[in-house]
Amino acid sequence: MSFYAAAMPTAIALAIVKTLVLTVGGIITFFAYKAYRRTRQPALGYLALGFGLVTLGLVLAGMLYELLSVPLMRGVLLESLLVLAGFIVIAYSLYVT
Repeated sequence: MSFYAAAMPTAIALAIVKTLVLTVGGIITFFAYKAYRRTRQPALGYLALGFGLVTLGLVLAGMLYELLSVPLMRGVLLESLLVLAGFIVIAYSLYVT
């Protein structure tokens, strides 16, 4: 069995998991934004932004690699930076009450 044939089930599983991450992260971001619109609390706005950044970051590396031929390491770096920024914004939203 070739390397590519052995890697195919893992690639399919990764695509499924990333799709689920995008879906669940999008739902969490939507509900946080909806709560912000209802209450107009800035902390909830930051929380929605933070979850949006984390969700985008967790999905971005593979998309950049597959769709735009960005080198994988550069995509992973961008993914990590977005996740870091999202966590910083989430922490800020919890600090600013």
